[in-house]
Amino acid sequence: MELLISALSGAVGGNIGGAALSKYSMGTTGNSIAGLIGGALGGQLLGSSVGEGAISQIASGAGGGVLVMIVVGVVKSMMAK
Repeated sequence: MELLISALSGAVGGNIGGAALSKYSMGTTGNSIAGLIGGALGGQLLGSSVGEGAISQIASGAGGGVLVMIVVGVVKSMMAK
């Protein structure tokens, strides 16, 4: 259940990050996929160190989703040059 919470909050975080940093946005689908992956990873890696509970899973999932979306967006924009 925690993985699902982290992945979904990562997808939301990826889309929020894409809206805030439109230069690195990959569209709704791309941001969601990057956010899902980042949320799942962030929730697993950061969730245990931040603490237990749904709030920590949401926060770490969203943070991971934003981070992976930014990294993928930067790499994509660098490769386009």
